[in-house]
Amino acid sequence: MTASARLTALTRMGFATRGLLYLVISLLILRTGRAEDPSGAIEYLGRGGGQALLVVIAVGLAAYGIWRLADAALDIERHGTERAGVMERVGAGISGAIHLFLAWQAIQLMRGAALSGDGAQAGARTALQLPGGWALILVAAALLALVGVVQLAKAVKGSFLRYLDPAVARHGWVQWSGRAGYAARGVVFLVSSYLLARAGIEERAGVAGGMARVLAWLTHPFDLVIGAGLLAFALFSLVEARYRRLHDVPVDDAIRRATAWR
Repeated sequence: MTASARLTALTRMGFATRGLLYLVISLLILRTGRAEDPSGAIEYLGRGGGQALLVVIAVGLAAYGIWRLADAALDIERHGTERAGVMERVGAGISGAIHLFLAWQAIQLMRGAALSGDGAQAGARTALQLPGGWALILVAAALLALVGVVQLAKAVKGSFLRYLDPAVARHGWVQWSGRAGYAARGVVFLVSSYLLARAGIEERAGVAGGMARVLAWLTHPFDLVIGAGLLAFALFSLVEARYRRLHDVPVDDAIRRATAWR
């Protein structure tokens, strides 16, 4: 098996890992009212599954992150040069960076380190220490809102279905699990953007928050509605793990060029 094929296989494990994290997040909010984000879900799974599960999570998330960054840089999923395609690639780059960070957090847990608190609050706190930091926070909030709008657009248009095996994409339950999942994620991003914008305007980092803060901020029954949507996204991620059509990252070509250069 070539290096490209190995990365593609591990990327499928990454889709499954993403689904597992969202499954934990959704079930915790639906069954116990406990609000967590992907970092919290990794910590929860690490306590229950031990080192072996953390290794699988770290490898899957790292492969997924690398694949997403490669898509952003090389357009391996063939998004095109139109505005929508460019936005897809930007989103892929952001997603890749986030999942590599989550992989690093899984590695930190394996080493026995405790994870830090809310990343959005930490980032806002750091920004507010800089001259004009409030403006940087507002820019970040605008970008986050844009990501939320893109997620909602995917839910409405069903554009995510073009990446699946056509025979699977025709199933109604697959279509609606994806639509509900992307809609829920869109709402989470928009609320998180609102909280981040408030943090910038009020210059109070404690107002900002990621997914866990958003789920805790939403009042009943809206938290359960979003939780159900995230459960649908977990299911859709597992479908993608098996049936998404993936294009190989040209790892082998890069290795050959590097070897020839040396």
